[in-house]
Parts: sequence; structure tokens; C-alpha cells
Amino acid sequence: MNELDQEEQEVLQVFEAGELRRVPDFAERKKRHQEYAEAMFRKDARINIRLSSRDLRALQKKALAEGIPYQTLVASILHKYVEGRLHEER
Repeated sequence: MNELDQEEQEVLQVFEAGELRRVPDFAERKKRHQEYAEAMFRKDARINIRLSSRDLRALQKKALAEGIPYQTLVASILHKYVEGRLHEER
């Protein structure tokens, strides 16, 4: 198993000690978060774009390093951008 960071170690210790408790509205929260996840991963639109061969090869190389298809990487980058979670380094 991979090494755990400090926070993960703390969670594991609390879990193993039997100190974790479900929130009172667990079923409602679980359902809501499942709906969020389904909506986020629903692929219901298709686009075509033109890229330079160089950029496409770079995307494919990064996707290969991550172990995911390059189309998934592109969709993830676009999603993070529109959600405001992708920022240009300065």
C-alpha cells in the first residue's frame, strides 16, 4: 500500500478506533452527491476542434503518463476551466 499522508493517517486511526459516525441525513447527502457525480460525468455533447499536431502529441503524452485517454484529459481540462479551478501560472 502507498504511504499515507498525515491527514490520511488520522482518518485511518479514527476509523480503526470505531469513532466515525454517519451524519444524520446520510441517505439524502449520498443521493445528492451521486446526482452531482452523474451530472458531471454525463457526456451528452460532441465538439470538433483543430489543434496543432504538436499540441495533440503533447496531450496524448500527458494522458498516457496519467493512464487515461487523451479525450478524457481534454474534457477534464475544459471542465476545470469552466468551473474556475484551472488557472494560468504567472
